[in-house]
Amino acid sequence: MDALHRYGPLIGRLLIAAIFVLSGFGKITGFEGTVGYIASKGLPLPQLGAIAAIIVELGGGILLILGWKTRWAAAAMMIFTLAAAAIFHNFWGAPPEAAQNQMIHFMKNICMAGGLVYVVVFGSGPLSVDHNASHPRA
Repeated sequence: MDALHRYGPLIGRLLIAAIFVLSGFGKITGFEGTVGYIASKGLPLPQLGAIAAIIVELGGGILLILGWKTRWAAAAMMIFTLAAAAIFHNFWGAPPEAAQNQMIHFMKNICMAGGLVYVVVFGSGPLSVDHNASHPRA
């Protein structure tokens, strides 16, 4: 197996997971601010929403790094990312001075969701817990 096929999926998982792990950790350290931001969007139960976001971002990011339950983690993260794009980065409803910034964040989320779709479809690759569990060495 050539190096690109062996290491490429791991590098891709690490790069995709980085933003989620950092964001999940930031939500823990700034929990009240996260709750306030969620509440400002009119969503119900903002504390539970913040906890769910932490679980998806931090938990899903760690699963993606490890390559364990990768397709499930990527699917949950993709749904979360698309929902976050629509709810928190709705550039079409933003004031004109904020619209471009919100559109950039919206498109960032769409691009991340695209990477996560790739993981859902093609899996974790050879350097992963998922691969090692399904291909045990004799």
